[in-house]
Amino acid sequence: MNILVTGSHGQLGSELQLLAPAHPEHQFVFTDVDELDITDPSSIESAIRQNNAQCIINCAAYTQVDRAEDDVETAELINHKAVVNLAQAAAARNIILVQISTDYVFGGKGNTPFREDAETSPLGVYARTKLESEQAVRNSGCRHLILRTAWLYSTFGNNFVKTMLRLMGEREQISVVFDQVGTPTYARDLADAILRLLGNPKLPEQFGTYNYTNEGVCSWYDFAVAIAELSGLSARCTVSPCHSDEFPSKVTRPAYSVLDKTAIRTAFELCIPHWRESLACCVRKLMTAQ
Repeated sequence: MNILVTGSHGQLGSELQLLAPAHPEHQFVFTDVDELDITDPSSIESAIRQNNAQCIINCAAYTQVDRAEDDVETAELINHKAVVNLAQAAAARNIILVQISTDYVFGGKGNTPFREDAETSPLGVYARTKLESEQAVRNSGCRHLILRTAWLYSTFGNNFVKTMLRLMGEREQISVVFDQVGTPTYARDLADAILRLLGNPKLPEQFGTYNYTNEGVCSWYDFAVAIAELSGLSARCTVSPCHSDEFPSKVTRPAYSVLDKTAIRTAFELCIPHWRESLACCVRKLMTAQ
């Protein structure tokens, strides 16, 4: 399959690049904003035609949740309007589109894992524009996989794990919120899952919307404590729990955003690693690289 990847310099795109050599059955073209402007329909059409693309994995997104409240136009352009362009191009050429979405679309109210058909209630511009992108993909009629994920981290870019490791190396004490619960997701696992789904013989009958995070549940505080323990930094830095209101924000973060992954496990017979197992792998890589 000829696969066109957008946003390839981000966490997910970078992990896909690392995994690509292990999938010789696919031919990948990795692009970022310098190579492909997904806000321009003619640029998308040209990239599809030149590369004979049969699938698009859209890793491009505006993910700065707080900044989106002041930069609504850019968030809307990248998260929604650009996806409209991709979806329409995919529908016109019968191309598969893989669109990455977020737990934020649910709003975080509840105490049981959200299934794909749960009521959405987006909080803030980021969440709203990501939900609009989902709707655009479905409305286009293209063959698609919409994958909702959460708490993404990796060895690339800026993320919670790398921030915690830096702070733990600089300070004797840090405070992390314990009243927001979800599941960390290693971008490497998500990238691997995407490629497994695209190679699964059941795919033609299983297009649609799915949740994907690692297995398990924790708070951001639990996540930080695990990072300290796995990195060996717990002896020099104490991690203390705190409430969300101690860190004022323009956007209310979801208090509960655990995603139910029964559908994707069942449809594709997918084995999903536990978050702590994957975190240990990522932390080892980061500590070795120092």
